Amino acid sequence: MGFTCGIVGLPNAGKSTLFNAMTKSAQAETANYAFTTIDPNIGRVSVPDPRLDKLAELAKSKKIVPTFLDFADIAGLVRGASDGEGLGNQFLGHIREVDAILFVLRSFDDDNISHVENRVDPVADAETVETELMLADLESLERREIALSKKAKGDDKDAKEILPLMSRALAWLRTGEPCRTLEIDPSEEKALRGLQLLTAKPAVYIANVDEESAATGNAHSEKLATWAAEKGAPCVYISAAIEAEISGFDDEAERAEFLESMGLEETGLARVIHTGYALLDLVTFFTAGPTESRAWTVPKGTPAPEAAGTIHTDFERGFIRAETIAYDDYIACEGESGARDAGKLRLEGKDYIVQDGDVLLIRFNV
Repeated sequence: MGFTCGIVGLPNAGKSTLFNAMTKSAQAETANYAFTTIDPNIGRVSVPDPRLDKLAELAKSKKIVPTFLDFADIAGLVRGASDGEGLGNQFLGHIREVDAILFVLRSFDDDNISHVENRVDPVADAETVETELMLADLESLERREIALSKKAKGDDKDAKEILPLMSRALAWLRTGEPCRTLEIDPSEEKALRGLQLLTAKPAVYIANVDEESAATGNAHSEKLATWAAEKGAPCVYISAAIEAEISGFDDEAERAEFLESMGLEETGLARVIHTGYALLDLVTFFTAGPTESRAWTVPKGTPAPEAAGTIHTDFERGFIRAETIAYDDYIACEGESGARDAGKLRLEGKDYIVQDGDVLLIRFNV
C-alpha cells in the first residue's frame, strides 16, 4: 500500500531542493526561475524508526527493510493557477492524485533568489496557494452540483445521498475556508474523499528557513507557525540547504557530528516524514526473523487480515491468526522466544485491530 505526499508551493520556495535532499537524488531539476518542474518527480523515502534496528538486533536479522512514504515534487503554483495561469490546471491535477499536501514556504531573506511576488511572507504565500486550490474546488463542485441536482430530482438514490454534503462543502469554500476544516460526521468521511477535493487533503506547512535558523527558526517561521496553529495544522521548519548538505554524508557518524554542530538533534527530513506519517494517520507493525526484519505501513484501524495482506495477498486470503507481541514486550523479553516463555505472545483473530509497534507472525492456509 503506497502513500504519497505532494510537495507544493510558489516557485523558488525550495521545493525541488528539499525533494532532492529527501530522495538523495538529482531527479528534481533546480533553477532560479519559475516553472522548472513540469511533470511531478516521485521519490520514495524510508521512514526513520529506531525500533526496527533494535528488533533486527534481537532477531539476528541478515536484512533490515524499513517502511516508506512517497513524495511528489509538484511544480510551483502562481496566483491565477486555477484559471490556467503558469501551467496551473495541469499541476492542480497532479495534486489531486496525492494523499496529503506539504506546503513548502520560503521563510528566509536572500536578495540573490527571486520571489515571484517580490516579497518574503510565508503566510501570504500559503494563502496564495490555498486560494488557488479552493478556487479549483469551487469550480469543480459548482459544475458537478448542477448535474447532480438534476439526477436527484429524477429520484437517483446516490445523488440524493451525496448532494447535501456537496452543498455544505460549497458553502464552506465560499467562506474562504478549505474543506479539510469542514466539520463532518465520521460516516461522511468516505463520501468526502470521493469528491476528490484538493482542500480536503490533510496538510503540513513547512517553513524553509536559512541555515542559521535551522535549529531555532526565525521571525518568518514563527509567523507561519502561529498561522498554521490557528488552522489546526502542523508546521515544521527546516533548512532545505542544510538538508541538501546532509544528504551528501554517507557515514552516519559524520552526519550525526554535522547535525550536532548545527544544534540539531535530527534532520528536518526526519521531522517532515514523521509529521506526514502522523498526518495520514498511519501505524507501523513489524515482522522479525533471522532472514529479515521489516516495517510495514497500514492505516490506523486496520484489521489483522488486511494488514497481513500488505505482506502477501495469500496471507489475507488464508488468514488463520496472528501471533502478536507488543514492541515493548519483545524488547523487554529479548526476542520472540523470551516473549513466548513470559506469556507475552498473544493469538489474535480476524477481528483484531493492528496496533502501532505490533510484531506479527501470520499463520495462514490457502
